[in-house]
Amino acid sequence: MRIDAARHAARLGLAYEGPCTGGEIGAGYVRWPDGRRGVLSEGNPASTPLLGLARAAGIPAPSYDLIDGRVVVQSLLPGRPPERVDQRLVDEMTAVSRRFAGLLRATEVPPLHLYLHQPGPGFCHHDSLAQYSARSAALLSSIRRVALDTLPGDDLVHVDFHPGNVLVAPDGALTGIVDWDGAGRGTRAFDLVTLLFYVCRRAPALAPPLAAEAARLAPPEVLEACWAHMSLRQVDWSIRFHDPAEADAWLAVAENPPADLR
Repeated sequence: MRIDAARHAARLGLAYEGPCTGGEIGAGYVRWPDGRRGVLSEGNPASTPLLGLARAAGIPAPSYDLIDGRVVVQSLLPGRPPERVDQRLVDEMTAVSRRFAGLLRATEVPPLHLYLHQPGPGFCHHDSLAQYSARSAALLSSIRRVALDTLPGDDLVHVDFHPGNVLVAPDGALTGIVDWDGAGRGTRAFDLVTLLFYVCRRAPALAPPLAAEAARLAPPEVLEACWAHMSLRQVDWSIRFHDPAEADAWLAVAENPPADLR
């Protein structure tokens, strides 16, 4: 469900400047009375301390400057969404992900749930795959056979770490990571597998080194669970919110994990 950013901005005394580029939840640019700009979107207030840990580690994450239930206004980071997935972008995202290592070691943040055995809260629905086609039903059966359903590890995990959630400068340097709504505890291999899932479709020639990097970070059973989660999440979302061509394209990715993840 898309958020009505203009209505919420007016309610909170902020000037609405228009929708953000990309995204599917209706985030919008706003301006505070003192002239500062921000981004109004739906967010998870529980992510606030994780964003603080991320920034302290040198990760270009925003701050939540206002929280009103599930509506948040976050600081506006420099840069713009990347126009293409290329080697520079993959290298920049891989490099910044290394800063996530061990950031939750001294915290009580619970491990992330993968929803491989039961539906997730608003995503990772199982019924959509069961009903869409014989291919998606077979994929769901394989997902449910994966033993692991929570992530091990003490790393900060972004959860939705793909090119649509980063910002870059004109020269391609990564300047921001946004959409931390689902962030939690686990292994940063999960974020690399998330990125890999998108790379396998958008720029498959760049996939082998990224898969090898993920394989160095986690054992096969963890990588299998990460890929299963991404398969469930992306195929479910495309079935429910996009057209059959999009769903079938993501099904093809899900059915063919890179060799290093098998």
